[in-house]
Amino acid sequence: MWNEPYLETCCRSALHRLCLAGAVGRPAGQRDDPCLVRMEGMGFVRDDGQGRFFVTDEGEARHTREVLKGAGGVKPPSARHE
Repeated sequence: MWNEPYLETCCRSALHRLCLAGAVGRPAGQRDDPCLVRMEGMGFVRDDGQGRFFVTDEGEARHTREVLKGAGGVKPPSARHE
């Protein structure tokens, strides 16, 4: 049985953009703010309190499982520098 919260297509896209942003994060005030705030409540995103969103370890894992599943498990840029 599926036991993870469902991510709408818009939220999966926002998560992908956030992972592509890497260490610089994504600024608040963009059109995907509602998705980023929603995913913050799920633990996939964190807000640094200074107007930038960053992906969490849980968010990167979900991104790999759900967004990159068709890309052969390619790591997001933020994970390539470790």
